Amino acid sequence: MSPAKSAARAEPAFGFKGAQTLITGGFGLIGSTLAHRLAAAGAKVRILDNLDPDSGANRRNLDGIAAQVETQIADIRDEKAVAPALRGCDYLFNLAAQTSHLGSMTAPLADFDVNARAQLTLLEACRAAAPQIRIVHAGTRQIYGRPQRLPVDESHPLNPVDVNGVGKLAGEAFHLLYHRVYGLRTTSLRLTNTYGPRMRIKDARQTFIGVWLRAVLEGKSFELWGGEQKRDLTYVDDAADAFLLAAATPAAEGCAFNVGGEGAVSLKALADALVAANGGGRYAIKEFPLERKRIDIGDYWSDDGAFRRATGWAPRVSLAAGLKASLDFFRPRLKDYI
Repeated sequence: MSPAKSAARAEPAFGFKGAQTLITGGFGLIGSTLAHRLAAAGAKVRILDNLDPDSGANRRNLDGIAAQVETQIADIRDEKAVAPALRGCDYLFNLAAQTSHLGSMTAPLADFDVNARAQLTLLEACRAAAPQIRIVHAGTRQIYGRPQRLPVDESHPLNPVDVNGVGKLAGEAFHLLYHRVYGLRTTSLRLTNTYGPRMRIKDARQTFIGVWLRAVLEGKSFELWGGEQKRDLTYVDDAADAFLLAAATPAAEGCAFNVGGEGAVSLKALADALVAANGGGRYAIKEFPLERKRIDIGDYWSDDGAFRRATGWAPRVSLAAGLKASLDFFRPRLKDYI
């Protein structure tokens, strides 16, 4: 069990026993964590993932449950693959995405193809083959762009600063549209920086925290750009809680919610916390690279009160505990993730 502040809330996956679930992007960080949780709870778990080498997908993420999980290696852009994967499904956790912000600017059409057009492919397949399926979509805080006020709640203007944010906004909008027009039971969760065991750490395509983790485990220095920017973070088990609770909450259908964490932390404070959790490490403060600065959103942290009120969700894992759990996971498995 993950490090927790409190065990007061019931394990949300217990209500999924016997249910047929589909996780797109199921070899990735959140998808594989959901797979472990659902398998442990007695759900039938099916994964659809194309194992794109530029994504967070890693076959080792299913270690311990691979024999319990049905896997289909296919792309959600492939209409012929999507329909069979949906057959008999009660729940769809839709995590397939292109997540790199800089990557979206260097390959914008590929990003939009996955984050927007493919979402329509999936929703059309749901409408035809599984109209009663419960869908929870992985959205992103990136759709807000540079905050005009903090913390950011769901009424904040939507003004993405990169192609990834535009594509993810379109993907979310399609999910909500298909609820309003066709009655599909959709929810979108606007995630912030999610980290933890099974994340991509060999580079920064998923999040900067990954390369920080790798560096301290390898005894190398990592770069901190700026340092005063503030962010909020969500430990992956807390993110999995959010998906499970959203799926189990009828009142969440047709809604988009922010999901954050404990609150804001400066990047310098985060770097110091990582070094402390590792029992040592070092970093160098550098100026923001120009190509990154153009699409940086500055300070950001979420007001996720609406989601907490709707579902009872709250983060259970502190930053210190989450960083330690991440380091403990990767330390003996480093070769499998770099």
